[in-house]
Amino acid sequence: MYLPSFRIDGKTALVTGAGRGIGKAIAIGLAEAGADVALLSRTLEDLESTADAIRSLGKKAYVLPTDVTSRVEVKSAVEQVVQEAGRIDILINNAGMNIRSNALSVTDDEWQKIMDTNLKSAFMVSQEAGKIMKEQKDGKIITIASVAGTVALRTGVVYAATKAALIQMTKVLAFEWGSDNINVNAIGPWYFKTPLTEKLLQDPDYVNDILAVTPLKRIGELEELVGPAVFLASDAGKYITGQTIFVDGGMTINGF
Repeated sequence: MYLPSFRIDGKTALVTGAGRGIGKAIAIGLAEAGADVALLSRTLEDLESTADAIRSLGKKAYVLPTDVTSRVEVKSAVEQVVQEAGRIDILINNAGMNIRSNALSVTDDEWQKIMDTNLKSAFMVSQEAGKIMKEQKDGKIITIASVAGTVALRTGVVYAATKAALIQMTKVLAFEWGSDNINVNAIGPWYFKTPLTEKLLQDPDYVNDILAVTPLKRIGELEELVGPAVFLASDAGKYITGQTIFVDGGMTINGF
């Protein structure tokens, strides 16, 4: 047979930022593909909503309120997942934030908050989960980057710096951990309908600017990120590593 399996039955996935938006959609999508899912985020109520959807599919959901910028909390969460599930097969680094301001307006506190949430957290969770995957000699790490990591946007210089760093981190970890059968990849979205973009997408002029540089001429739907994530997490993507797949309606052809 030449068609590989896109199923991930029997696998355990860990998803950060799993309470809302992209993280929630991918967590539920992984469960639909057969995985049990550990859910990390600060807000218990949001996590419970995601967990309910996963459990309705007959899969296990581990709810772990966690500040992913804290080494202590990240380490504890990973240890708890291993204790309850026995292993971690898939990691989705999704936790992220943005503060939209011009470069001259960025404060030191804003810089640090964005760096910690977007970049430091992804590295720490990858480290802790990577230790488990190295012992298993198997694992898939998928980080949510952004088109902002490769093309220049109008504002958000700190956000862009973190996303560019995540793309490069993906390459280096893939190189370093490939011999342990760990695949490390990233997904680079453009605009999708999420709680973080809701207000921006209510501005018709802003949406028109987005569509002007998007060949498919529409905003992305969350389920359109789930397919690439499941692909990279499954055997269908097992010979892909160190790559960033841009799910952007063609935006990176043009820039913005």
